[in-house]
Amino acid sequence: MDLNGKSILITGGTGSFGKTLMRHLLDHHNPARIILFARGEYNHYLVQQELSQDERNKVRFFIGDVRDPDRLVMAFRGVDVVIHAAAQKQVPLAEYNPFECVRTNIVGAENIVQAAIRTDVKRVVALSTDKAVNPINLYGATKLASDKIFVAANSLGSGTDTRFSVVRYGNVLGSRGSVIPFFRKLLKEGATEIPVTDPRMTRFWITLDQAVAFTMSCLNTMQGGEIFVPKIPSMRITDLVEAMAPGSKTKIIGIRPGEKLHEIMITEDNARHTVNMPDRYVIEPEWSFWGRRELVSSDYPLVEEGFQYSSDLNDDWLSVEKLRAILEDLHIEE
Repeated sequence: MDLNGKSILITGGTGSFGKTLMRHLLDHHNPARIILFARGEYNHYLVQQELSQDERNKVRFFIGDVRDPDRLVMAFRGVDVVIHAAAQKQVPLAEYNPFECVRTNIVGAENIVQAAIRTDVKRVVALSTDKAVNPINLYGATKLASDKIFVAANSLGSGTDTRFSVVRYGNVLGSRGSVIPFFRKLLKEGATEIPVTDPRMTRFWITLDQAVAFTMSCLNTMQGGEIFVPKIPSMRITDLVEAMAPGSKTKIIGIRPGEKLHEIMITEDNARHTVNMPDRYVIEPEWSFWGRRELVSSDYPLVEEGFQYSSDLNDDWLSVEKLRAILEDLHIEE
């Protein structure tokens, strides 16, 4: 999709992903305007200070909450593309404040869908998480519901030009709230032991720049209803500790409530309608509106029966050396 001259709105626009996407759009495209939709006025202010005057002329700072459907309709007027990155994603806080998480991640998703259809937004891409697959915590459960809402929205939008798809990826290296800033803070404070929940733990990892590039590529190819999953490497938590603090001792503290030992992005049940492409998997919807399998061919077959995309069964791994090289170039969000 040609974004030149288009209006793009990013919910959660002042977060790690939103700011990186904004920078990508400013540097590589010529949109008519970029709208950062977020509820924290101070974060809007901080982003403003990072922009030149010419860049500020293209960026709009729209204070609002995805829980507010009227505000979303107002923000979406004249918008061509919505990237939905807003979410409550802190697992322990979601467990303690469950319905607040529901209001943002589930009710907010439905508000996005209704506002996009009412204002004739052409494309909506919603960001998901590996925690939405076989969820064991409330955050994952709300994102599973959100994914279902956005896939089914293509039926609600029948007869309109509005299309919805989902991008699902793993943990983002160095994003605000991730384990890397936490480990770095401990090391700066002179910690002699690094807390590790379980030495067997594995995770999918992706950088912010990679997440933005993948999302943009999905925007270009989406038909509506797909869940796009990038082929990304896995990492052992003990290798991350070794990359950040060679030779450091670890202290095993046990898996936290709602935390998994390994992450899954595609289940065996999804395999029946998942297409295998060179750099990604595409989970096709099972709804009646998806009446064709245009992606399936000899070049892009369905994955094998029983396939599961899990962080511990991955063929691609980040070694200590690779992790160290990535960390040296990584901008860390505190």
